[in-house]
Order: sequence, then structure tokens, then C-alpha cells
Amino acid sequence: MQGYDKHAYEPFAVTVDLAVFTIRSGRLHILLVERGQEPYAGRWALPGGFLEPHESAETAARRELAEETGLRDLAGLHLEQLRTYSEPGRDPRMRVVSVAFAALVPDAPQAQGGGDAARAAWLPYAGGAWGPLAFDHDRILADAHERIGGKLEYTCLATSFCPPRFTLGELRQVYEVVWGTALDPANFRRKVLATPGFVAQVPGASRLTGGRGKPAALYRAGGADALLPPLLKPAPDLSEGPRT
Repeated sequence: MQGYDKHAYEPFAVTVDLAVFTIRSGRLHILLVERGQEPYAGRWALPGGFLEPHESAETAARRELAEETGLRDLAGLHLEQLRTYSEPGRDPRMRVVSVAFAALVPDAPQAQGGGDAARAAWLPYAGGAWGPLAFDHDRILADAHERIGGKLEYTCLATSFCPPRFTLGELRQVYEVVWGTALDPANFRRKVLATPGFVAQVPGASRLTGGRGKPAALYRAGGADALLPPLLKPAPDLSEGPRT
């Protein structure tokens, strides 16, 4: 190409990273891999890797997820592009630009490390027991959690955490574990059922949910994309003053 000198530009690489969430035993979990090689060998990181020449970013994300965690062809997987991370120095090897994705998986299977990942595991999101993540993955993870928590307010994303049939209690649990706050069951039920297209009741289907009592009705995703009106996260209760 006339006038173009490829040597005038510093080479760089493009990678993908995935912040994959699920709910297990009533707690929000994140999928992490232990790095098996330098840099950051032995440290937890988000699944991901380098983009190959023939791939789109989404294709690379799905491939890396399968290679590093053994999770492939996941039923109900929700995958969306989060943002691009391009700060100089974010990778000690060379200039690396990462396309990050946020993902949700209902009823996630066990993960198994593969490729350059020594192991893979679902770890509780709260508490950050895994320690500092490799690279800038703490920032990516925080951004992904903020994105998901925000989208619960105005989209039907919460149903992506649920199996094909779910109770309203299970749906409420999604909001509670992602937002980190308890919701009034009756008020939540009223708002959900008053929102067009959010959920649809499965005729004649129910499930016992906790011993005695009437079986809970089962619902499925209603087909809408947006919540109108939005289901807003409750404001913090400051009546007792700030906590220290």
C-alpha cells in the first residue's frame, strides 16, 4: 500500500477477557482461572487470551472460555461486550488491548482448567477471597458487576440467571445477590407481575419451595427486553447514620 510504513507503528496484541457470573447456593459466584505461567503465575485471573487472526472478539471469547475452563456450548449463556481496556502498561509483556465481555450462566456446571490455566473454579464474588487478580482484571470484574447490577433495573437480564422455569422467589434472589440487598417479597411480586413482558406464568406448573405450604407457581422469561417501568435498586437506609 503506497505511503504506508508498518514499521512506523509499534506492534500490539489484542486479547479477550470474560467476567462470567452465576448464582450458586444463594450466592453470586465468578468464574476464575489460576494462571499456569508467567506473568502472574499462580495468581487468579479472568478467563481469556489472545485473539487469533481469523477470529472476531466474540468467537475468541467463546473459544477461550472452552479451552481454559472446559465450559462450552452452555445452555442459556448470556454474553455481551463490556468495554475495551487499552491503558499502556496493563500487560508487562507488550502493548495489549483487551476486549472484555460480561457473561451470565444459569445452573453452571463445574469448571476444569485447561490450556495455560492451571485450574478453574467458581468462587464467591463477595469478599474477594481470591486476592488481587492478575493484570487489571480487578477493574474489569468491578466494571462487569456494575454493568450487570445497573441493567437489572431497566432490562429483563435477571431471567438470564434463572433456569427455563423459575419461581418469583428465585427471580427475586437474583436481584438480592447481585445488588447485595434484601427486597420485600410482596412488593417485588407486585412490581414483576405489573411489568409487561417481564415474565409469563407456565400454565399448571408449580414447585414446592421449602417444606410446607402451597407450591409456588412457575414462570418463564416473558420475551420483553426492557422493563417499563424500571425496577429500581432500593436506596441505602441511612436512618441510623453511616456505618463504620
